[in-house]
Amino acid sequence: MTKPRRRAKGEGSIYQRKDGRYVAEMTLEDGKHKQFYGKTQKEALEKLRKAQREQEQGILATGPQQTVKQFLEYWLEDVHKLKVRPGTYEVYRTVLDNHLIPVLGHIKLQKLTTQQVQTLYAKKLKEGLSSQRVQTIRAVLHKALDHAKRIKLVGSNVCDDVEALPRQTQQEMQPLTPEQAHMLLQKVRERRLEAVLTLALTTGMRKGEILSLRWQDIDLQKNTLQVRHTVSYRGRGKFIEGEPKAEKSKRKITLPQFVVETLKRHRAMQLETRLQAGTRWVDNDLVFPNKRGAFMVPTTLSNHFFKLLEEIGLPHIRFHDLRHSAATLLLSMGVPMKVVQEILGHSNFNVTANLYSHVLPTMQQEAMSKMDSFFRE
Repeated sequence: MTKPRRRAKGEGSIYQRKDGRYVAEMTLEDGKHKQFYGKTQKEALEKLRKAQREQEQGILATGPQQTVKQFLEYWLEDVHKLKVRPGTYEVYRTVLDNHLIPVLGHIKLQKLTTQQVQTLYAKKLKEGLSSQRVQTIRAVLHKALDHAKRIKLVGSNVCDDVEALPRQTQQEMQPLTPEQAHMLLQKVRERRLEAVLTLALTTGMRKGEILSLRWQDIDLQKNTLQVRHTVSYRGRGKFIEGEPKAEKSKRKITLPQFVVETLKRHRAMQLETRLQAGTRWVDNDLVFPNKRGAFMVPTTLSNHFFKLLEEIGLPHIRFHDLRHSAATLLLSMGVPMKVVQEILGHSNFNVTANLYSHVLPTMQQEAMSKMDSFFRE
């Protein structure tokens, strides 16, 4: 008599429960059992066969059941927080608390669908969030689910099948012309904004780098400045200070003499402000603090800048456009692109070249004019 064939590990079995439902069961490689339920034997068998195919492909979810909220909390606090800067962590925390968990948090992680994720993005766009902000939400969720897939909590990343989001319209840069740059520094002389605008326009430093700059970072004898920090504002009086994103952003900048003189005047004015504030002053060694020595809210600086532009009759530009102005002015003066990259702290040469390629045709024309003059002599 032939003995019945013994089922191999993972082959599975099906039986009917007392309540009438069918259960398909397979044994995993670690010896644990995974079950699939169906109203009919066929339905349970189909689920079993699908799981077996996923197991063969190495994409079968074998981890414990949990909600999206439980997984996201684990991923951010125990995995991702250890690898990112404090400012980046705060961004991710905000995305989880304000957008992902309220909408998707109650769903079982293994039950999350592409349709639910697509609906989330559409909902956020209808609420008025910019496409750039929704792209950030998408990036956070995608990164989290990639980790879930890697540790076998899900078989696939449902974000991979979501339709592409509309692209954010990139704001056009508006650098000042040389004449406008001269006018700005002339009109702002001996005003409270003189030093900060002079520094931004000559060094191209980012707003966060300027607002976190300390006097200990500046050597007024050697005419140099070290960019070591950046600060971002998270609302409700909360500031996050950390190192710049890219290693190249931590840099040493040589200062023109007139900028050094401007900073010396600014320091003398700051001492007067400190005396007026008295015990309310908090000494953080900041070069551009608020009236009490603490970090200045970035929008406060921008608003003062906008008011000045309107007063002196210059076009309305963003504070960040002073960075573009610095780059454009340096390139138009014939400063090599590589040197401009080092001054701006771009992570690589291509970033600088792509941003300011519009300046190159003019530089080429000037170069050829010089070549023409040289050989005509």
